[in-house]
Amino acid sequence: MTFFNFLFKNSDLECPRCLGKGFVGHEDIRRLNRQLKWAPGPCAYCDASGKVTEELLSKVAVDTSYLTIDLPESEIEKIKNADPETIEKGKLQELFIDNLIKYIEHQYLLKNMDAESIADLYLSTEDEKAVFSVEKENLLQYIRKIIHLKNSEPN
Repeated sequence: MTFFNFLFKNSDLECPRCLGKGFVGHEDIRRLNRQLKWAPGPCAYCDASGKVTEELLSKVAVDTSYLTIDLPESEIEKIKNADPETIEKGKLQELFIDNLIKYIEHQYLLKNMDAESIADLYLSTEDEKAVFSVEKENLLQYIRKIIHLKNSEPN
């Protein structure tokens, strides 16, 4: 195999996140079980090209929640280069989101609270210096998404 063949073969793989479309849609989000963690948009995994390298596949899991298109390019590169600090930051963010979802589900399902009440309660307990802070309007939208998803799940 020549050097050029190796280079071209290495970059011809279809992106497993967006399935080569360059865009992550609702179907991809469901397929990768990233509801409530991603929104539809250009694929950050392949940089909206639809193609990835074997190297990227070996370094970064396709469903890495932290790798999203709204991050600064420098942060995306750190993730793709498996920077330990950035990977840890991503794990902490995912843990925060998982715990926030559980908190909201608990308040909604077990305490019968509505979205506004849950948001007020959460914000009253949030530390002002929290690593991941949330604005009320964004939090309300997120809570409503969680409630909608919970209400649409079969019992």
